[in-house]
Amino acid sequence: MANIAKTIVATGGSSGLGFEVVKQLLAQTQPYKLILGVRDTQRTRTALDELKYDNTRHSVTLLPVELSDLKNVKTFAQQTLDTLGEANIDYLFLNAGMFTVVNGPGPHGSKWSETYLVNHLSQHYLMHLLREKLEASRSRIIFVSSGAVRGVKDPNTLEDVMKANSEARWPLYAATKFAQLLSAHWWRRQLRDTCQVVAVSPGLIPQTGLARNSDLKIDMSMPDAKTVPEGAESLLRAFTRDDFPEDPEQIFLTSWGEWWSKDVYGLTLDRNLQDKWSPSKEEIEKEEGVSA
Repeated sequence: MANIAKTIVATGGSSGLGFEVVKQLLAQTQPYKLILGVRDTQRTRTALDELKYDNTRHSVTLLPVELSDLKNVKTFAQQTLDTLGEANIDYLFLNAGMFTVVNGPGPHGSKWSETYLVNHLSQHYLMHLLREKLEASRSRIIFVSSGAVRGVKDPNTLEDVMKANSEARWPLYAATKFAQLLSAHWWRRQLRDTCQVVAVSPGLIPQTGLARNSDLKIDMSMPDAKTVPEGAESLLRAFTRDDFPEDPEQIFLTSWGEWWSKDVYGLTLDRNLQDKWSPSKEEIEKEEGVSA
């Protein structure tokens, strides 16, 4: 009997690590129905066509989304639900990430930097918008995190670093990934009886060019550096691993396939911080001017 197709909803699948994950999924015999939120649907469709994947086995739906615009995220969520119909979400893959220096106002009148909106708030908001479907589906939710969370030594500095016009450089990326991991913990608490929530790191991947706007210099000569395909393989482990630790706070799967010790990301275990950086749907809509 043929395998039943698994449905994946994903952000950040049009380039870099995300596109490599999609490429590797489309090479599997397991059928997938992919719903990808991307900035440029035409460019992404061209890149997908070049893969010459088996479209009798797999299907890929591209929906436009601009994660720095929360109104647009709301539209994407509704289009995703309309596309799904009665179908479940087997996996929600929250992979979108970016970094740019904060030297101007926030997008669309937001008080926050674009990096914060893309890396954390928009995808946290998307979780709220899809929550009912995720719970009904008993989905696995995969947050693509980073070892950069260790760069945050004082969580009291997060707001100043992540606001628009902060002039922050590389510490901004670490701060946004720290906030994202706080959200992952928060959602794991909220959905503990219905969904599996996992954070995963791809490892040190110089070829994504993520640090090109920073003073941080990374290249393939570094001891822990991995290629983009290797990083994608690390992320794909989070789709299939079932050996979850008994401790619900041990949430982080490393790029070498081990569950990270809690002391490495201990600052993110503060529940007050998790609550602070995991605003409600209503709070987000009020602050970002999204109509109900």
